[in-house]
Amino acid sequence: MTTVGLSAQEQDHYREKDLLGSLKPGDKAALLMVHFGTTYDETRAKTIDAINAKAAEAFPELTLRDAYTSRIVIRRLKARGIEKTTPLEALLRLRADGFTHVIVQSTTLLDGAEMESLRRDVASVEGFFKEIRVGTPLLYDVTDSQKVADILATRHSAAADAKLKAHVVLVGHGTYTPATSTYSQIDYMFSAQGYPFFHVATLEGYPTFDTMLARLKAAKARRVTLVPLLFVAGDHASNDIAVDWREALEKEGLQVDCRLEGMGEIPEIQDIYIEHIRFSLHHAPVDIMKKKQEYAAGKE
Repeated sequence: MTTVGLSAQEQDHYREKDLLGSLKPGDKAALLMVHFGTTYDETRAKTIDAINAKAAEAFPELTLRDAYTSRIVIRRLKARGIEKTTPLEALLRLRADGFTHVIVQSTTLLDGAEMESLRRDVASVEGFFKEIRVGTPLLYDVTDSQKVADILATRHSAAADAKLKAHVVLVGHGTYTPATSTYSQIDYMFSAQGYPFFHVATLEGYPTFDTMLARLKAAKARRVTLVPLLFVAGDHASNDIAVDWREALEKEGLQVDCRLEGMGEIPEIQDIYIEHIRFSLHHAPVDIMKKKQEYAAGKE
């Protein structure tokens, strides 16, 4: 597959431009995979290592490197002899190693605070490269959310049962940025796409535990399966979801199960990230200020 078409939402923001096709003799291209990170070895192998391997296989023409954004995770792993770099450090190393073109792809779910920080890091070193492009996160547009809702509903369909009044709650982290509305969007899509026994709640955003609980009570739910809406099933999954939320729901009289599977373990979710990387390889973002200048000049 050598090209990816633009969706209606992307047509005004990107233009077709093949990054690899622009390479000159002596140029070198890399793919930097950026993850929040985790100290849990098992889930790291199933998610971060798995998507890195899949990306390396899908894009053999790119040299793959990775970076973690969590300073706490980096520090704890270093104490165990595992070295991980921040995105900025990784970009500077790529430059020192002679790379001229870079695709940066984050495995974050939302276009929130983590993506804002990543884009700032990229902007600070942009002048060191001939071209550097930042891919979009998992849930960037409506189409992404629809795909993810379908994937998760299909994967966890056995836990949703009308006769047993069994529901599934996907638990995300949440964010303080407007991107937190993406969780509500997916929650709505579950109902709109025919999955009324699926719900979304967040640890630190909206929908909250209380709004989710109110919906379960209104539906007279008896059983609930908690599933992380997180790339890795690490500390939040093992403690906040499997302990705190489970106990709180059990106190409400619900039978609770947990399926602690990171979204990064799901092949279909991994494929969406691969699609985003492929899109970045063949499309460059349009500078909004240049577009405004074109509008002002009557070049609509």
